[in-house]
Amino acid sequence: MYDVTAIGELLIDFATLGTDEAGYPTMKANPGGAPGNFLAALNAYGAKTAFLGKVGDDTFGRLLIKTLENAGIETKGIVVDPAVFTTLAFVTFSPEGDRSFSFARKPGADTCLTFEELDLSLIDTARIFHFGTLSLTDEPAGTATKKAVAYAKEKGKLITFDPNLRLPLWKSEEAAKEAILWGLSQADVVKISDEEVEFLWGITEPEKGAEKLLEEYGVKLAMVTLGPDGVYAANKKASARVSCPKVKPVDTTGAGDIFGGSAVSRLLAVQKAPQDLDAEEIRGIISFASTAASLSTERPGGIPSILPMDEVLARL
Repeated sequence: MYDVTAIGELLIDFATLGTDEAGYPTMKANPGGAPGNFLAALNAYGAKTAFLGKVGDDTFGRLLIKTLENAGIETKGIVVDPAVFTTLAFVTFSPEGDRSFSFARKPGADTCLTFEELDLSLIDTARIFHFGTLSLTDEPAGTATKKAVAYAKEKGKLITFDPNLRLPLWKSEEAAKEAILWGLSQADVVKISDEEVEFLWGITEPEKGAEKLLEEYGVKLAMVTLGPDGVYAANKKASARVSCPKVKPVDTTGAGDIFGGSAVSRLLAVQKAPQDLDAEEIRGIISFASTAASLSTERPGGIPSILPMDEVLARL
């Protein structure tokens, strides 16, 4: 039995360590991919998880599987394909630690996953099914993801969703918007950034963004992250807003994913349906998650930056 099974991309993030006099970066390889980061945070904070995805039969693919195994994530749902390379992402940073992405993904292994390759038992035995939009950018992974979401809903699973907007991976802004809106229409719990809310609807107030998700898309718990300004979250009964601890970020890679996984770990711990949470329960969930995510930015990488539970609680 698993608490959460996720589908999506598993890749290598090449993070810039420095640049030479000509501007060429020196880079370090880190494990990445939003669903992997999301599940690793869940495992770190007491949940049992499984991954559905595809990597290449290459050094990086094998490293990624080992990393997930070391994080406690079930990897039997990861397909190893000798015909394609493991996806690579190249991450450069501004002085504030904000990221810019370039991708080697034409195709990457993650985009080549088919529905027939999925181990559906990992959905059958999970309480929650999670997905994001990066697995919707290309075929056949897009169809596999949509069919997996439909399968999970038929089985009565709680659906969690992260838009995780990466415009360079989409053919157009309209294609990205269409996929995100479809994902929102499928989800019970959504973690979305203020930038994504503005991209979709031109809304700059998190309260109005959350209200739109709850009223128009049937979301049961909406969490709008506000970068260094904290988080606003709401269901139809209650809402809460929290600030983030003061940190000195060196790398924000994976922080949103770590927030999402940390929040779902606390939702599981509360043992209540997301629509039934009161204001204090919502505040507890997002306070823990925003602290875990903020502290992760003081370390490089995604999965390697997740702090142990006791360190997060100490900062709370």
